[in-house]
Amino acid sequence: MIQAVHHLNLSGERFDVVYHVTGDQESVKDIARDICIEQTIEFPADLIDADDDIRHGIMGQVKHTSQLHEDTWEVIISYAIETTGFTLPQFLNVVFGNISIKPNIRVAKLMNLPATLLNHFKGPRFGVAGLRSVVNEPRRALLCTALKPMGLSSQALAQQAYEFAKGGIDFIKDDHGLANQSFAPYRERVERCAEAVAKANQETGYQCRYVPCLSSPMESIMEDALFAKSLEVGGLLIAPGLVGFDTMRAIADHDDIALPILAHPSFVGSYVLSPQQGISHDVLFGQLMRLSGADTSILPNYGGRFSFSREECRAIAEGTQSDMMHIKKSFPSPGGGMTLDRIKEIHDFYGSDMMFLIGGALHRGEKGLTETCSHFREFVEKL
Repeated sequence: MIQAVHHLNLSGERFDVVYHVTGDQESVKDIARDICIEQTIEFPADLIDADDDIRHGIMGQVKHTSQLHEDTWEVIISYAIETTGFTLPQFLNVVFGNISIKPNIRVAKLMNLPATLLNHFKGPRFGVAGLRSVVNEPRRALLCTALKPMGLSSQALAQQAYEFAKGGIDFIKDDHGLANQSFAPYRERVERCAEAVAKANQETGYQCRYVPCLSSPMESIMEDALFAKSLEVGGLLIAPGLVGFDTMRAIADHDDIALPILAHPSFVGSYVLSPQQGISHDVLFGQLMRLSGADTSILPNYGGRFSFSREECRAIAEGTQSDMMHIKKSFPSPGGGMTLDRIKEIHDFYGSDMMFLIGGALHRGEKGLTETCSHFREFVEKL
């Protein structure tokens, strides 16, 4: 038996995680108790004294259980804010650490995050208002595209970036597969593409921004981010599933970098694809991306080449815009096989506070890349 502890000096403040648990009523009760233990003490609860502060303060506490469907239950569990250590990795560990290895548990929502906890996170540096400011577009939906395909030289990608910028695309990002390959080395590519977009802006008066993909190994990722900043790029594309959510947060928080962050969903799709386990779309692509510093959350749009539904995309949009105190709202950026004939439909679905992401379809225009982009921009401006 662990002896009583009476000097933890906990604040008493707690936050809630809503889980969806699959099973019958009795098994759900067992799973809920297991979550409380597994996510905190990971120790036999019967060996802790009934009056111990660890039992009453540190262990998760079941606040509410209700049936959603025949075999699905909503379980709300609260955790002491001190269990997070006030860092993003440990916060994620408390929310969905060991239980991510167990079946039939899905994180549905983060709720009642107190200011005492959120104040340890800066969130998006720019957010919706900030991104609008840097491209001087106070009203309309923003435009984004991707340099591709993999295999083009740095010079060919730079020419593509120039044509996109001449047509007025706000954010011209590397495709997420562009890293430091021999056919388009990172530093060479970034330098040439940044120069190309700057040249186009000088000719048009637009404020288009080049966004290189930052997928460097840990030993060089900060150095590569600072290199891109020195060339006055317009942002950074980061896949937190590849480099780490806290790595993205550290880059977003770095005052010498101070660039907009576009978050890519590569490698995290399996978190959301099962309705019985993993993490909900709005938590992963909305709340967690914002806590990790993303100004824009790229998502596979419904009706494209991925399987996300309208409801799931709606949930993501709500997660990017929901109230999180000082944590700024971010742009949802639907992509994944979007075509120009769907512009109005997509705009009607998300509203103006979104960032269109259209890639390959822009290359199909009969009048050339720049003119197709100009048409794209003009159409969105009229919505």
